[in-house]
Amino acid sequence: MRLKSFHAKTMAEAMRLVRKTLGDDAIIVATREEEGGGVRVTAAVEDDDLLVAQERLRQPAAAPADPEEPEIDVSEVVAEVLQRHGVPAALAEQLVDAAAGLDTDDPCLALGAALDQFYTFNPLPDGRGRVKPLVLVGPPGSGKTLIAAKLAARAVFKKRSVGVITTDTVRAGGVDQLAAFTRLMKLKLATVEDPDALAGAFEVNRGTDLVLVDTAGRNPFDREDMNDLKALLAAGEAEPVLVLPAGLDALEAADMAQSFRAIGVRRMLVTRLDMARRLGSLLATASRARLAFCDASVSSKVAEGLTPLNPLAFARMMMPPAEEKKAPKPAPKKLATKTKAVSSPSSRTIP
Repeated sequence: MRLKSFHAKTMAEAMRLVRKTLGDDAIIVATREEEGGGVRVTAAVEDDDLLVAQERLRQPAAAPADPEEPEIDVSEVVAEVLQRHGVPAALAEQLVDAAAGLDTDDPCLALGAALDQFYTFNPLPDGRGRVKPLVLVGPPGSGKTLIAAKLAARAVFKKRSVGVITTDTVRAGGVDQLAAFTRLMKLKLATVEDPDALAGAFEVNRGTDLVLVDTAGRNPFDREDMNDLKALLAAGEAEPVLVLPAGLDALEAADMAQSFRAIGVRRMLVTRLDMARRLGSLLATASRARLAFCDASVSSKVAEGLTPLNPLAFARMMMPPAEEKKAPKPAPKKLATKTKAVSSPSSRTIP
């Protein structure tokens, strides 16, 4: 047996020296306080144990193991995101169940897959080949005139022929605002006031790749307003597209959308995404009114154009990159949510 004394300022420091030099098997024989300050500890260790401790000291210290990252509970992350965006509880529960069925640890991909199951995404044409005229409809102030300018600019940039028509002759400055945009793009703007005039404008633009119609804002809860709009849409074979701003109350927006669906709207274009932080109302609206998402406007500048929407793009808007990899606090028990196999999102979900 070997004896060795250690001197240190504190007992804790002395004990650390004992363990470091003699190992964990050392036995404390005596301790005392020194007159000049500090403590002295005498420890003993068997010869074999001392050799083991000395060999351990000569070996390089092993690098500390990387801490294991907590496993991400995809269902919990998706549920938190939907709650933060104000998605109604019943709809959120359905989306969480769908996300849980996808065998992935990427919450954004799981949310995108859930959106792909519950919603239709059908972006608007850019003028590549002739399509039905697009009639932009919606409540006052939703941004229809700006969207008409953005759609026209996108088609012009792709060297497509564009015809622009406005029926917004009531709002002060409505025609002037769109005229300013069309002049910059060297496009002619046709102004019409009734269904017969609109039919004539459609005939004039019969050979045009893309025809856009900007309409006056309509109160979706006013029967006369909606009847006038319905008569306008009957002037020719055209597709009405609902332009709706983000950030509205979910139930209010859904009621508005249902009124416009009753007159033939099947696609919804979202505006003011740059001013909205909660997108739950859009999901509730598309679900209740059974509308497809098409494009989105994230800026009030015409030059910045529109963003075609797809499930994964929408999921990324709801779940910024900084939060995609954020793991929730570890739960005591892992939820058994992967009970069914679901195919990954289709190719159209990839931007």
